[in-house]
Amino acid sequence: MKKRLSISIVSIVILFTVLLSACQPAASTTIEQETLADTTEEQDIEEEVAEQVTITYATFSANAGHEEDLASLVAEFEATHPNIKVETQIVAFDDYFNKLQTMIAGDVAPDTYELNYENFVSYAEKGLLLDTTVLASNDASSDVGIFYPRALEAFQLDGMQLALPETFSTVVLFYNKDLFDAAGFSYPTADWTWNDVLVAAQAINDPENGVYGFYSPLQFNEFYKKAAQNNCSFFNEDKTETLINSPECVEALQTMSDFVNVYNVMPSEADLGGSSNSDLFLAGKIAMDVTGIWMFSSFADAPFAWDIEIEPGMATHATHFFANGAGISSTSEHPQESWEWIKFITSSPEVANLRVEKGWELPALSDPDYFTAYLEQTPPDNRQAVFDSLNYAIVPPVISRQSEMQDIIGNFLSQVDLGTLTPQEALDQAKVQVDELLK
Repeated sequence: MKKRLSISIVSIVILFTVLLSACQPAASTTIEQETLADTTEEQDIEEEVAEQVTITYATFSANAGHEEDLASLVAEFEATHPNIKVETQIVAFDDYFNKLQTMIAGDVAPDTYELNYENFVSYAEKGLLLDTTVLASNDASSDVGIFYPRALEAFQLDGMQLALPETFSTVVLFYNKDLFDAAGFSYPTADWTWNDVLVAAQAINDPENGVYGFYSPLQFNEFYKKAAQNNCSFFNEDKTETLINSPECVEALQTMSDFVNVYNVMPSEADLGGSSNSDLFLAGKIAMDVTGIWMFSSFADAPFAWDIEIEPGMATHATHFFANGAGISSTSEHPQESWEWIKFITSSPEVANLRVEKGWELPALSDPDYFTAYLEQTPPDNRQAVFDSLNYAIVPPVISRQSEMQDIIGNFLSQVDLGTLTPQEALDQAKVQVDELLK
């Protein structure tokens, strides 16, 4: 807008100069030329000042080997938005939220920052995020209809769109086809239950050679999902009480525990001995592993054939829906420029195509054309299971004191894993502590 205004001023000055030259001495032309030069210089200064707008973007998802990918996207954005510079702050996930909270407390919050769904609610309820609804309605190029609806809804609170969905991931059942073939057992199918998993795991389990039939850790994310599969509600309707010690929840945890402590087809944390389940799967020591689609690239060169299927269920299916969003700080001095950036990083074709190409999670966009190339990549052959899982996607149960709740439940789940508490005992004690958080 400033550029157009300045150009209009130049046009008026030129016209005024021509009119004056027809009726005044030639000596006055020098004065008008100086005026024109001053105006042009003012225009240059205005453009230079506009180019000096700098916004910051904090992210954790670029930390895992995608630093150069993010740098290329920033360069692409700045090429089409010459008045905006983006400074990135890449932090490892384990340190990210502590650092972000420190910056916010110190009144140096980044203009824009990445949030996973689990932490989004806490930031939203504290008023730390700008409502983007007005920015979107005033932007003729904005169309929130391009986002996957469930992802868009995840970053809404009280009718406000407090972040745009950036990426999504799902969790599926990975399986080692070679181990299944050696045991003469049919591969998993979409209608498997955990009983089917148990039967297959028992057929493949080979303790003498360090081979386990199955792995799905006793931790918060796995528990809330399997609880949902068994029709367990985490909270009452107004979230004043947790219901995690209900019979449905206890039964779900008992199923998880039995894989380790009764049937011995799954390694405990002690059995892992510091190794990760991913390491053991890659070494051919776990036949079935419940983990995220972000492991595709890590398993790509595995020395055996493998594939995926949607996660088995109990009374019903329920699968993880992990989503990251990009929001604008409510204290940002550059909300319009910040809006242009989060719109770009969440929905532009350039970003969507790069994410698919690089395996950098998946864009939270509903256009299937973006995923054609993704579905054609192998392994795994059954990439369609990634999208089939969305039919059963659920988001984590969240409260304002989310991290405390997860720590409490995680601690008791660890005691179940070690066999020091029964599922009923663990969830009874967890309920008491979680209910305190809800007061």
